Amino acid sequence: MTDSPASISKADLWPELPYSKWQPTCDTLHMWTQMVGKMRLALSPMQNHWWQVPLYVSPHGLTTSSIPYNETFFDEEFDFFDDKLVIRTSTGLERAIGLYPRSVADFYAEYTAAHRELGIDVKIKTMPVEFADPIPFEQDTVHASYDGEYVRRFWRILMNCEEVFQEFRSGFTGKCSPVNFFWGSFDLSVSRYSGRRAPEKKNSNRIEREAYSHEVSSCGFWPGDGRFKEAAFFAYTAPAPSGLDQQRIKPERAFFSQELGEFLLKYDDVRSAENPHRDLLDFCQSTYEAGANLAKWDRDSLERK
Repeated sequence: MTDSPASISKADLWPELPYSKWQPTCDTLHMWTQMVGKMRLALSPMQNHWWQVPLYVSPHGLTTSSIPYNETFFDEEFDFFDDKLVIRTSTGLERAIGLYPRSVADFYAEYTAAHRELGIDVKIKTMPVEFADPIPFEQDTVHASYDGEYVRRFWRILMNCEEVFQEFRSGFTGKCSPVNFFWGSFDLSVSRYSGRRAPEKKNSNRIEREAYSHEVSSCGFWPGDGRFKEAAFFAYTAPAPSGLDQQRIKPERAFFSQELGEFLLKYDDVRSAENPHRDLLDFCQSTYEAGANLAKWDRDSLERK
C-alpha cells in the first residue's frame, strides 16, 4: 500500500459497497472463507462460544492465526492486496492459491491439494452452513465470481470496524469476546457478557446452545444477505429483555427491525455521516446500554470507570 494515511480520503476509508453489485463475489468469497474456517474448526481446541473458529482482520485481509497440527503449526491468510490465499507452516513451507473468478469446486480442489503437499491431512465437512441453498464445496460450480476491487472495499470497511469495535471493547472489564469474523454468518462482531447464564432457547441447535449459553450483548457489521439486501451494522441483546424494541438509540437513523429482531444501522448512513467513527461508536454504546439497563446487568462492576 503506497498511500500515506494523510492521503486517504473519507470516501476511500468508508467506500461504497452496494450489495446488489457485489453479491456474486460476496457469495463466492463466503464459501472460500468457510473452507478455511472449517479447517480451523477441525483442528482447534474447543473454546466457549465457539471462539476457536473465527477469522481475524489483518493488515492484508483475513487470517486464522496459528492452528496446531501434530507437532507443528500453520496459518492461513486471505491476502486481498495480492489476491491470494496463503498457507504457511512452522516448518517454513508455504503454498498460495489464487483468488480470481473461479468456481468454489475448482478452488476447493486446489485448496485440498495444497494441504496434501504441505503434509496436512485433514478432512472437513464440505456442506456450507448458514447459507441459503447450500451446495457441497466439491460440487459447487454455481458460485464462481471474484471482483478484487469490491473485496478490498469490504476489507477496508472491516478494518475500520475493527478499530471502532476495539475501542468500544476497551470500556468493558467483564467477559468480552475478541473482535471476531464469523465465516458462517459472514460478519464481524464483538460481544459483551453479563456473567449470568441464560435460559436455554427452545429448539436450539448445538451451535446456538453454546453461542447463547450466557446473557450477551453483541454488535457487528455484515454486508447484507437475502433477508436485508444492504450492508448494515447490527446490535442485539440475548435473551432480549421486554421493551428493547422501544428504546431510543443513537444515531437517529438507527432503528429496530422487527423482522430480524435486532437494531440496525445502514452502512450508507454511517459512511455519509460527518464523523462515521463517532456514529458507529454511538450505535455500539447506546444499543448496549439499552439492553443492559433493561436486563439489569451489574454495569458498575462490568464497566471501566
